[in-house]
Amino acid sequence: MPFACPALRPLSLAALILLAATAGAALPAKPDEGVAVPVTPAMTGAGIVSSGVQLPPIPPVTGSRRQPVASWGKPMPYPIIVADRRNNRLIEIAPDKRIVWEMPSPDLSFYRGNEDVNFSADGKTLAVSEEDNFDIHLVDYDSRTVTWTWGIPDRRGKTGRLMNYPDDSHLLDDGQFLTADIRNCRVLIVNPKTDQITTQWGRPGQCRHNPPHTLAWPNGATPMDNGDILVSEITDAWISRITRSGEVKWSVRAPKLRYPSDAFPTVDGQQVIVADFAKPGRIIIFDPRTGKATWEYFETSGEKMLDHPSIARELPDTGDILVVDDLRNRVLVIDRQTKAIIWQYGVTDTQGHAPGYFNYPDGVDIDVFRDWRPTAAAGAKK
Repeated sequence: MPFACPALRPLSLAALILLAATAGAALPAKPDEGVAVPVTPAMTGAGIVSSGVQLPPIPPVTGSRRQPVASWGKPMPYPIIVADRRNNRLIEIAPDKRIVWEMPSPDLSFYRGNEDVNFSADGKTLAVSEEDNFDIHLVDYDSRTVTWTWGIPDRRGKTGRLMNYPDDSHLLDDGQFLTADIRNCRVLIVNPKTDQITTQWGRPGQCRHNPPHTLAWPNGATPMDNGDILVSEITDAWISRITRSGEVKWSVRAPKLRYPSDAFPTVDGQQVIVADFAKPGRIIIFDPRTGKATWEYFETSGEKMLDHPSIARELPDTGDILVVDDLRNRVLVIDRQTKAIIWQYGVTDTQGHAPGYFNYPDGVDIDVFRDWRPTAAAGAKK
């Protein structure tokens, strides 16, 4: 997900990133402690908040990404878990718009501004990143507890455990944590068991496109089914497919995008879907073999216009498009054929934490692991 002011212009992006990285009254610390970052009211958001709803019991894990639980069908085939950034919470919404799971921040001193969330391969653990808290976490889904943290909250740097605006969070099949350390211009794979970096692509201070040796402000790193990783770079909208061993399979500039945010493979693995973090926002599906767009969503005004969308994903089962529309405080499903908005959670352009509201939603994953339908039936009988 993106990290800078929404008013960025591509031609001045590198300069603005450098200004953002050095702005404020940050005080120098010892080299191994990084630089202290002042915490602003915008960074703490709404504080520790909850929807206040009574949550149903958690169903067991019976599905997987390759064999999902039964679909709810259109318009929303599966529940989604959302990183509700400025509410400092994770929240899961069922297709019928019930809140079925929620985790408010346990402590703002180390858990604040969760901006990306993804399930582990077994569906039991959540990987979370926090850009402007400079850390990443693992969360146990059933107990709603933070089980591991890497990075030092409110301190930025490039040595040891320090990061500078970590974006994206995925727990790989081998149990290692994948993240894009944007302002350090690198992608990291960290082993939670040893707290050691096992893979680094890119180098701090060398922000130019030459993967995997150097990267130009990477803000997306997404694993594919075969273990390859899609890396998106802000400068010039580069998307690259890189193997775990560091071989670049292809590197293509995404068409029509000003600020690519978190590229994902389509369900068949053949194409790439990516959001343009801009106003008006755009969603593109493109074929990396040709570099040409095969599907596009772009509206310039009104209710259908996107304002800095951070994630777009193709939904399994229906093929429709799931979008996190950050600055309009909503998550949408867009019909693949008609391009109509057919499902929405969040009140457009309105912040809140009560049921039906978000406050800067920024990350999303799809819960194909648990069948929440019986809880809907149980609720209907009451």
